[in-house]
Amino acid sequence: MTSPLNVVPSEHDVNSGVRNAGAIAKGLGDVLADTYRLMFKTHAYHWNVEGPLFFSLHKLTEEQYQNLFEAADVLAERIRALGQLAPSNLSAIVEDSRIKDLDGQPSAGEMVADLAKDHETVAHRLHALTKLAGDHGDPVTEDLATARAAFHEQAVWMLKAITAK
Repeated sequence: MTSPLNVVPSEHDVNSGVRNAGAIAKGLGDVLADTYRLMFKTHAYHWNVEGPLFFSLHKLTEEQYQNLFEAADVLAERIRALGQLAPSNLSAIVEDSRIKDLDGQPSAGEMVADLAKDHETVAHRLHALTKLAGDHGDPVTEDLATARAAFHEQAVWMLKAITAK
């Protein structure tokens, strides 16, 4: 008899009409990697921001990292719903992410500009995922990617509005 603690997660077939679930799961995994990296960066900026805009930036980044944390769970669960395994180690997240760290300690303005750039990066990836999902008969992932892209595009707008001249 197998112990309940010896069960190892595995991939499985899901017959929902989605074609090429592996490619869609890979796209979701890439977005998940970016989301996780951006969540950490946003949280770190939240902790370290200083200056006259401290309170507003502190609150904005808090709202954003909380949203990103919740999104990471939704993305991972969609990967599992497609019968694939979600990333299970940090090295895979770092390797698959296009989000990069700045060198040194950025100013509040550099933090804002960096986050805006990163949200644009994730929005681009989500647009590509939307197309991929639509092309392969996966309206669930298509809707998820569309909603996530809307969040990132709004984040870009809000962050860029802070530094507008």
